[in-house]
Amino acid sequence: MKDAEFIDKKQEYTISVYTENQVGLLNRIAIIFSRRKINIESLNVSPSEIQHIHRFNIVVNETPDTVRKVARQIEKQVEVLKVYFNTNDDIIWQEMALYKVPTDVIAEKVYVERLLRENGARAVVIRKDYTVFETTGHREETDKLIEVLQPYGLIEFVRSARVAIIKNSQGFNKKLREFEREEPGQDVVELEHSDTKKDVFTM
Repeated sequence: MKDAEFIDKKQEYTISVYTENQVGLLNRIAIIFSRRKINIESLNVSPSEIQHIHRFNIVVNETPDTVRKVARQIEKQVEVLKVYFNTNDDIIWQEMALYKVPTDVIAEKVYVERLLRENGARAVVIRKDYTVFETTGHREETDKLIEVLQPYGLIEFVRSARVAIIKNSQGFNKKLREFEREEPGQDVVELEHSDTKKDVFTM
């Protein structure tokens, strides 16, 4: 019964996808989630530690079984080299946020600036009409600062998608280099059709 409950229990997962940078891949990955009616909470695409290889960080709130199935389906895409999925306990992650507030409020009410600094915010743009502060942290930390600033005329707020690093990973770069030493001259994409692919890219 406990195992069944665990399978059905939703929690936050970060899905990390290593892929070649190809037009249309993002759309195909998004379709995989939409067909299963899974809402993407956050999506970040950036270069990875490997030249010409990109990394997707996708945040969802789902059951372990559902996330496992989605990861396998994403990995079937030709351009995808490897997919990992981890709970928040297994990763180090941050989000960046920007807050625009009236400059006159900051100037007249010194304690507002003190509140910002207590929350780890720093000024990145200062103009006569507004000041933009930036901070990084977890979702609850950036949300807390919204509540702090609302009474003082918060003009605008924006938050980035999550960036995350897997705690107990030696890195996809190391696994890829090991394979290249064993099989020099083979194109990485050919691994998609290899029976040994999963053994090669296990972290």
